[in-house]
Amino acid sequence: MNRLAWLLAVCMLSATAIAQSPRDFAALQGEVQVLKTQQQQILSSLDELKKLLRARNEPPEVKVPDTLNVAGEPFRGDAGASLAIIEYADFECPFCRRFEHDTFPQIRDAYIGTGKVKYFYRDLPMPFHPHSMPAAEAARCAAERGKLWEMHDSLFAEPASLDAGDIEARATRLGIDIKQCMASEKFADAIQKSMAETAGMQISGTPTFVIGTLGANGEWLSVKKTVIGALPFDAFRAVIDPLLRISPASPPTASATPASPHSPSRTSGVDRSAPYHRDRE
Repeated sequence: MNRLAWLLAVCMLSATAIAQSPRDFAALQGEVQVLKTQQQQILSSLDELKKLLRARNEPPEVKVPDTLNVAGEPFRGDAGASLAIIEYADFECPFCRRFEHDTFPQIRDAYIGTGKVKYFYRDLPMPFHPHSMPAAEAARCAAERGKLWEMHDSLFAEPASLDAGDIEARATRLGIDIKQCMASEKFADAIQKSMAETAGMQISGTPTFVIGTLGANGEWLSVKKTVIGALPFDAFRAVIDPLLRISPASPPTASATPASPHSPSRTSGVDRSAPYHRDRE
């Protein structure tokens, strides 16, 4: 009996609600429409966010010229190598450090140390890395004292602060004094020029690699491929090996530069085959 009374009460309340004025019902319809509109706006915003995230995770288009002049630049490897890699990097970039630790040793052993590839390094300090510019200057100051690659390797060796005291300590361990050179900022213009060059090529992040063949005199690089990000060794091998088959490397010469981690210095398609990791603006 109680259950029947409860059902009758529910029915009466429902009938009362239904019998409310058309004005209340119209207001309810309006609120529902507003909610639908807001829902659609949220879905549209989510779609835009997804597009932005996809764009963020895709390698950007770069516009590297067909040839690059490398005359007089320090390099690792053999003078007679027919292929070259130019790395654009930042000493404070964690992805550059990852490449230096994980991938570069394999490239060094397979290609640089065997006389097949020359390896060039060009500065691209990122504006959000406060110590990257002084670190780039330190490497150039060390080069004046014959310690370019030693300083290069030291700067990438540990994720330390790279502040003035840290850089000075690294130089001391290498047996050189670069304080006066650093204070003069004598290499700032050259580094800015390197940065402007990369901006013109729309290279906006580090590390980025340009790979190509060298002319007979070794002064001009004919660009064949651009690799973006700290990719694994297999991604580089997939680019380098076909180029070597087209342009086989010359045998090492007596003056070949050793490709050890502390070797002495000497005075385009885009690979999208794997997820890339790099610092970018």
